Amino acid sequence: MTQVFNFSAGPAMIPTAVLEQAQKELLNWQGQHTSVMEVSHRGKLFMELIAQAEQDFRKLYNIPKNYKVLFLQGGARGQFAAIPMNLMGKKGKALYLTSGHWSLTAAKEARLFCHVDEMNLLEVGDELKTGNLDFSDISPNYDYVHYCPNETISGVEIFELPKVGNTPLVADMSSTILSRKIDISQFGMIYAGAQKNLGPAGITIVIIREDLIGNARQETPSIWNYAVQAKSDSMINTPPTFAWYLCSLVFKYLLSQGGLKAIEQRNQDKAKLLYDYLDNSTFYHNNVAKKNRSLMNVTFTTGNDELNSQFIAQALENGLQALKGHKVLGGMRASIYNAMPIEGVQALITFMEKFEKQNQ
Repeated sequence: MTQVFNFSAGPAMIPTAVLEQAQKELLNWQGQHTSVMEVSHRGKLFMELIAQAEQDFRKLYNIPKNYKVLFLQGGARGQFAAIPMNLMGKKGKALYLTSGHWSLTAAKEARLFCHVDEMNLLEVGDELKTGNLDFSDISPNYDYVHYCPNETISGVEIFELPKVGNTPLVADMSSTILSRKIDISQFGMIYAGAQKNLGPAGITIVIIREDLIGNARQETPSIWNYAVQAKSDSMINTPPTFAWYLCSLVFKYLLSQGGLKAIEQRNQDKAKLLYDYLDNSTFYHNNVAKKNRSLMNVTFTTGNDELNSQFIAQALENGLQALKGHKVLGGMRASIYNAMPIEGVQALITFMEKFEKQNQ
């Protein structure tokens, strides 16, 4: 059987070692002769699990003590609404820096709850690239500034931190979380759906500075209120216990692999391999400027819709799954998150070379 590599943008690959451990423990977790899904989320063993999970996550990112880590539900879309409900203050408005589909979607949702000013980060031109990122002159006018460091659909990543002075910077890191080292102290809040680099869909991580908690508007539902969740260990209702458990295994796995320094290097190596091939090909095209090329989501096209469809179908026959681009953009997309081994990228390039020779 051909080895299968899953390039899905999410739900995405989970490390094989993690899945094997979960499989081994499925019927007998911690000697309880039950699965982790069947034990009380408030029982001693599960409470120990979530405490260790947070400790491991904090270690990976070196999270300062004045930040809370919440394990919530509702995905990033839920946070699109929760953020203005919790962070809107006396200024009554927020600045949303847009660079693609998901940052635009976040801004649209926030408008239901507050006044939003929107600023496009992308410059007009043949390539997708960001322009000026210094907003320190206008940021004091806003309660917070929101942006998306990695646009999953278009493959645009923003490596430089927007300058916003003392205004809280909020980042949707759903598709770049734990892919590279960052300075958490530069952010007011970071949030991410789990289904790219953290674990399975169903759980969402929020890292938030403590001084930003406790300011929710009165009508904020309890499940979206950061203060309520922080006081309840993220468990005002029954949490997605199996997803939380799998995330805890992923954190331990990443630590065992050398932490984010080692993971970042692997991600850079994988991305370089694929982008170098694209740059040397006249058959495939990537329209993202080099300074903004995502380490996680590599988009490309032949420029011909019929050829693109043939590529996707034949790739699947060769064990290369989920290479179809998002319906918003089309073409192809290879999502090479943390769990994708470099062998998967090598297999993709081998197929791309073969397909190019057959169709030139």
